[in-house]
Amino acid sequence: MIYTLVISLIIIACAILLLGIRVFFVKGGKFPNLHIDGNKALRKKGIHCAKSQDLEARKAGRNV
Repeated sequence: MIYTLVISLIIIACAILLLGIRVFFVKGGKFPNLHIDGNKALRKKGIHCAKSQDLEARKAGRNV
C-alpha cells in the first residue's frame, strides 16, 4: 500500500511540475489566459463569455 501511495505522489508531482513549467521556470511566467475574453480574434468579433454578455444585457435594461 505504501508503494502505491509513493508512486501516486510521484506521478502527481510530475504532472504538476510539467503543467507549471512556464510558471516555475520563466521569469515573470504565468499560466496562459484561457478565458474567452482573452482571445483577441473573438474580442474583435464582439464575442464574450456568457456571464459578460448577461451583465451587459442587464445593464442595457434588456430582459434576456
